[in-house]
Amino acid sequence: MVDRLIEKTGPEVQLESAAQTKGERTRERILDIAYESIVEKGFAATSIEELVEAAGITKSGFFYHFRDKNDMARQLFDRFLSEDEKIIETLEQRARELSDDPLQSLLIFLNLYAQMMDDMETLHPGCMVASVTYQERLFDSEMKRMNVDYLLRTRQRFADWLKEIVELHPPKMEADLDALADHLTIIVEGAIIYAKALRDPAMMGRQTRLFRSHVKLLFGA
Repeated sequence: MVDRLIEKTGPEVQLESAAQTKGERTRERILDIAYESIVEKGFAATSIEELVEAAGITKSGFFYHFRDKNDMARQLFDRFLSEDEKIIETLEQRARELSDDPLQSLLIFLNLYAQMMDDMETLHPGCMVASVTYQERLFDSEMKRMNVDYLLRTRQRFADWLKEIVELHPPKMEADLDALADHLTIIVEGAIIYAKALRDPAMMGRQTRLFRSHVKLLFGA
């Protein structure tokens, strides 16, 4: 999934991947099916029985890979967060290679990110972060901690980038950099939900570009 998303933003980048055993492929298949089910209809409505049937394995095969449904959810969420951060890291690296100016590189990043969002509906069935947040009471404390840690890491990544920008491009008005860093995640997560409700897949890319315009105006690009 990571490769397919990143390919949409420019020249293909080959991410490292080791050859998988049959057991590892089965585990990944179960996680793929669970992911689509959870973001589509929720964690509570996703049963082990349907996952087993869809994967074409026995119930004992499921429990060979996962202790229980919560263990599967934790492994799935860990994989999702790792893939998501790998996408962001790859796009940031591309953007910084294209410009040494932190403001210009962020604007390039946001353009690449918006391009990726344009194809999100066909490449990416939904967001686990949004699912875990909205269904928080259904998940255990470890899942909640993973979600909060991820959001804080994301805030720090973009806040640090914005601090680089401020050193060279003072904002045209007072700006809370942590809030501005959160703003991108809020826009993306909100756009995913709105796009589904209004059946408007173009909304995600459009909203990301509006954020990009806001950044340009704020820093006088």
